[in-house]
Amino acid sequence: MPKQKINKLLIGTNNSGKLREIKNLLPKSIKIYSTSAFNLRSPVENGKTFRDNSLIKSKYFSKKTGLMCLADDSGLEIDFLDKNPGIYSARWGGRHGDFNKAIRRVYRDLNKKDKNWKNKKIKARFICALSISYLNKKIACVLGKVEGYISDKPKGRNGFGYDPIFIPLKKRKTFGEMKPSQKYKMDHRYQAFRKIKKFL
Repeated sequence: MPKQKINKLLIGTNNSGKLREIKNLLPKSIKIYSTSAFNLRSPVENGKTFRDNSLIKSKYFSKKTGLMCLADDSGLEIDFLDKNPGIYSARWGGRHGDFNKAIRRVYRDLNKKDKNWKNKKIKARFICALSISYLNKKIACVLGKVEGYISDKPKGRNGFGYDPIFIPLKKRKTFGEMKPSQKYKMDHRYQAFRKIKKFL
């Protein structure tokens, strides 16, 4: 696809944290629109994978606005919890997407499984599927991931979602403790962007 084709792009998310991160990764030459400008609610995400749900969103928002749409579906997989919350990461926060509630549920489920889990390295990963669609046509869909483990308590106020409880491999700080500029250079969204850049 010729590079000059994309000069306008809708970001298919109603999550302000995600919108901010995606905007920071996109070329400045692209005019960005957000779903809130069109007063659009998110579609039902009934896919079985991150890729499925990302494509549901990018196609839905593109058809609603007539704009090319970039959408993200991402979440946290915890091996010890059978890879949950996975594609249900946002839903663990309840109807209002309260991630403090979601984080409490993670710790509650870990405690149920093993009271001594804090003495172990609980492997986890953040996964991000990014897709670009125009109307009903998929233009690209890629996956990025970052491996790490779960912190024994939430730390830091930066980022959003599960960032305060995720420590990437070979680091000591959670994403919540890192400066945004440090996190952007290594997280799952950045890894996915590296793959999707050629389509922009």
